[in-house]
Amino acid sequence: MKVIIHDLGPEYEALIEAKCGRAVAADGKYAPCRGCFGCWTKHPAECFMKDSLREVCRVIGRADELVIVTGNLYGAYSAAVKNVLDRSIGTSTPFSTYRGRQMHHTLRYGRHDLWKVVVYGDVSEAEKATFRRTAERNAVNDGYERSEVVFLKDLGELEAAL
Repeated sequence: MKVIIHDLGPEYEALIEAKCGRAVAADGKYAPCRGCFGCWTKHPAECFMKDSLREVCRVIGRADELVIVTGNLYGAYSAAVKNVLDRSIGTSTPFSTYRGRQMHHTLRYGRHDLWKVVVYGDVSEAEKATFRRTAERNAVNDGYERSEVVFLKDLGELEAAL
């Protein structure tokens, strides 16, 4: 299943939903992660907060392909997208293992195919390098086989990038 996390407005909802099995709108209508780690230990892959991101760990954890559409924030995900990703820590467990000769948390849902980031807005060359490195490291950490970053000149290119 392809999952798209995006920080776009409601005018893009139909396009996004047509391109994936599940869409997660980073619309700010949810609480930020409290860092309680309950989704790791007390109730695996489920947040105790009863909002739209309560089961985001399960949605993201079951994705074969994760596409993140985000505005550029100094070479990083937008605050709204970062908030969604923070709430998805339960896709892994508190236990550790080696992946790629490095220590990482054990995956709760197994391996995945593609971690793709689609970035819109003005992006400098240094910010592009930061995005590429971040996507690569996020992919390894979350068990994705590969990562890809696409930079859009304008949102008119979005459909082709998804």
